[in-house]
Amino acid sequence: MTACERKNAEAVQMLLQYNADANHRCNRGWTALHEAVARNDLDIIELLIKGGVKIDATNCYGITSLFVAAESGADINTQASDKASALFEAAKNGHEKIVEFLLSQGADANKANKNGLLPIHMASKKGYYEIVKMLLPVTSRTRIKRSGISPLHLAAENNRDDVLEELVEAGFDVNATLSEERSRLYEDRRTSVLYFAVINNNIYATELLLEAGANPNIDLINPLLISIRHGCLKTMKLLLDYGANIDAYIASHPTTFPATIMFSMKYLSLLKFLMDLGCDAYSCFKCQYGCGPHPPIDTRRDSVGSPRCFSQAILILCMDNDGLSTVEKKLRKWFCEMVSAPEINRWAGPIIDVLLDYVGNVQLCSRLKEHIDSYEGWSNIKTKAEPPRPLVHLCRIKVRSLIGKKRISLIDSLPLPGRLIRYLQYDYTH
Repeated sequence: MTACERKNAEAVQMLLQYNADANHRCNRGWTALHEAVARNDLDIIELLIKGGVKIDATNCYGITSLFVAAESGADINTQASDKASALFEAAKNGHEKIVEFLLSQGADANKANKNGLLPIHMASKKGYYEIVKMLLPVTSRTRIKRSGISPLHLAAENNRDDVLEELVEAGFDVNATLSEERSRLYEDRRTSVLYFAVINNNIYATELLLEAGANPNIDLINPLLISIRHGCLKTMKLLLDYGANIDAYIASHPTTFPATIMFSMKYLSLLKFLMDLGCDAYSCFKCQYGCGPHPPIDTRRDSVGSPRCFSQAILILCMDNDGLSTVEKKLRKWFCEMVSAPEINRWAGPIIDVLLDYVGNVQLCSRLKEHIDSYEGWSNIKTKAEPPRPLVHLCRIKVRSLIGKKRISLIDSLPLPGRLIRYLQYDYTH
């Protein structure tokens, strides 16, 4: 065992010549052959076979010596108690030569372990690029789909960019989604490959997937919201350039205004960036109470920018015309309520100030006025909101609405005079 552990082939050969017991087991049932296979030492494996080692010996977990099973002609596709095959274990542990040998002997790359994962899943997760390349031509796409998870998910989750690129080039579906059972393992109910790349703040993987056709609007929580939480402008722009919904909402955290605004409230530069690209600012000034009295503020903490635990997600029942249940409508938060949260209200004035730049004549409800009046330095914001707004401002809002959200991000390329473009981009330096 020690000679195998140290990969000392000469010592192994001498010990065997002097009748050392090649089938001696440690307290885990591990034999010298198990040790040699684990060390990926083909020379020692061959010596042990010639020395009469029991090729079908299993350890206390029911695992056989992988390479020996193939060499001896035993069932190469035998599975251990956890349903892991020899090929699965070799792929999982990065033994390239053993994987190559097993495949040459007809090992089945489509035998799953008890969790439904195939050898290519494990190689992708661990980032064993060469093993992934070997497994690609012999792995069934149907069996992968049946597993409920794509190797792309595991490569993206573990930042295995080279493997991710190889899988994309091999034609794997970049819009493959996790099965419901696997999605439930994550609190945020993520499903897409792109979500894993964005939540890891992996810009390279994000761009790779988007260029390959990844849809940025598949997940319950839009990846754009995650990029806002990270404060990564480059990822935000990538997602928006490829069609991410700038007015994304979260069903489990219903609001009357886009969740993109909710997630960017603490970061005025990000909020302005979203507004520049056409995010819906008008919804922030809608209020069911208007100038009338509002009910007392609920001071219970409800983390803005972090969706509620999904165990508290609202079940949508008795759907009506606009897609929301009566229960859900009552629980929807208005902007004036959200901005009243203890961790946000100290920024209420500057937030409202930014939003006012992207709306025409709107009415501030009594709660928003209350926030503005709470700081003497914010008095100019209240004045700014009073109608009528300047004609030069109303014209800008109208032109931007006519251009539309799809083209507003491409405004630099539109056939417009430079001065007009700067005016529409709120460039006050010219």
